[in-house]
Amino acid sequence: MFEILRKKKTDTAVLSDMVNKQRRYDSLVRALHTDIFRYAFWLCGDKHVAEDITQETFLRAWRALDSLNDDKAAKAWLITILRRENARRFERKQFDYSDIEQEQLEDVFSSSTEDETEHYWLRRQIGKLDIEYREPLLLQLIGGFSGDEIADMLELNRNTVMTRLFRARNQLKDALDTPEVRGQSNG
Repeated sequence: MFEILRKKKTDTAVLSDMVNKQRRYDSLVRALHTDIFRYAFWLCGDKHVAEDITQETFLRAWRALDSLNDDKAAKAWLITILRRENARRFERKQFDYSDIEQEQLEDVFSSSTEDETEHYWLRRQIGKLDIEYREPLLLQLIGGFSGDEIADMLELNRNTVMTRLFRARNQLKDALDTPEVRGQSNG
């Protein structure tokens, strides 16, 4: 008799834990899915690949949800999972890109209106940055992370992150100041 009561209490506790985990996970997905997808898209530049990486990120998050101790750190935690998942993508398959192919891919996204052209140009310039400069800049611009948070995610010293952010902005500024790059040459 006591065994049956103990089993019912155990079953109820397990069910309650699962419901709580599901609620926590659902609120995590609702709150952060857009930001995680946006960052994934910036990393890979392909909507379908970004969707796959985002889905895999949230699947891994579900499996490891119990390891997330502070819900305020959830965004950084998910970005770290996403970065690792993106790296796994390259471990599984070796891509053969050339500069010409990349230029042709970028031309597909060109637009006609002035605002869209500016956004396209900026996206291209950010895409041309070395990964060591691009990644912290995207984490700051898209993710809204501080230098300390970026340093933790990238496993770098905070000063290194701040230097890379400074250099990334300067490279973008230099590109902005170069009329030939923007197609505004007066000659």
